[in-house]
Amino acid sequence: MSAIFRLFFYKSNANSLGVLQSTTQLQLGAFRFHSFTVSYLKNSCGLSLETAKSLSKKIQFETPEKPDTVLKLLKDQGFNDAHISKIVRSRPELLSYNAQKTVLPKFEFFHSMGVSSADIVAMFYGNPYLFCKSLERNIIPCYQYLKSLLIVDKKVVQTFKFSRRSIFDPRMNLAPNLALLKEFGVPQSSISLMVPNYPDVAWLKPSRFTEIVKEVKQMGFDPSKSVFVKAIAVLACTTKSTLESRFEVYGEWGWSRDESLSAFKKVPHCMNTSNEKITRVMNFFVNKMGWPSQILARHPIVISLSFEKRIFPRCNVAQVLLLKGLIQRDYSICTLLIPAEKTFLKNYVTKYQESVPQLLDLYKGKVNLHDLGVNTIGNI
Repeated sequence: MSAIFRLFFYKSNANSLGVLQSTTQLQLGAFRFHSFTVSYLKNSCGLSLETAKSLSKKIQFETPEKPDTVLKLLKDQGFNDAHISKIVRSRPELLSYNAQKTVLPKFEFFHSMGVSSADIVAMFYGNPYLFCKSLERNIIPCYQYLKSLLIVDKKVVQTFKFSRRSIFDPRMNLAPNLALLKEFGVPQSSISLMVPNYPDVAWLKPSRFTEIVKEVKQMGFDPSKSVFVKAIAVLACTTKSTLESRFEVYGEWGWSRDESLSAFKKVPHCMNTSNEKITRVMNFFVNKMGWPSQILARHPIVISLSFEKRIFPRCNVAQVLLLKGLIQRDYSICTLLIPAEKTFLKNYVTKYQESVPQLLDLYKGKVNLHDLGVNTIGNI
């Protein structure tokens, strides 16, 4: 081997070795970088190992200083571990923010507007997207617009809290959508109902929003009544095939098409209830309680009530009272199921406690019908 060739050979190998060493060092550094991020997300933010690994592809940090400052600020503001875990899963980039310059001013703004600490926590927990928006360009202008529209601070806060998407720059979607509602004769009271309760619907693209509004009008809903905007909210998150399947399920329980449409007009959310829930409620009332399904067609709000928390325990109480002759068979389903708990307890539990001492325990699920000498709910 010539001297020149040997020199070239040695230099080439040295260069290759240097590149290999540099590459290895970078790989080791990246591994430590990645490993620290995963460990931090798992141990400091309460995330599972799988979630931490997944999020480490979106955000990485070498030291804990910056994320520690963010987490401390959140805890100082009243966020608990469960809040923080959910927020980081949704918006991991928050951990890379400057806590004092980027995050704190947002909290301070809402405090200056009179928003309570509890509401601020609920608002940012419900809509972590707020952390990622500019205070000056997005949050403040949007707050001011909503304040001028809704007047009441509580409704403004609710709008921010209930949104699951970007609700910023209201001129883009919200303003033309509200202008359309006014053209159809929708009153301000209904608009003030829609925006804070269904903000994601109110911020739909105007083309889609217009389509839904026209469909609701064609179905016979009265724009002057609040059910008009409630129907818009239902159709916005329900496909035509899903809506048709609701009509079919109600039809299987004896409702005519007109009865189903009438129920929809009374309580739009009865069409936003799953087929499984509809079947369960219908089966209970028709086959267990012995009521014709048409009673529910006249009072469709019952279908939207919680089965476990309201329907079942209250019907248990009614079953016992009826069997003991304390109430008559013609009692109203509305007076039993619709009133708030305080009113129900007064009219159906406290009133008969001397005659049936375990009635409250039955209602709270501490005893069952069998304990009171009633085997099962049957036709009453």
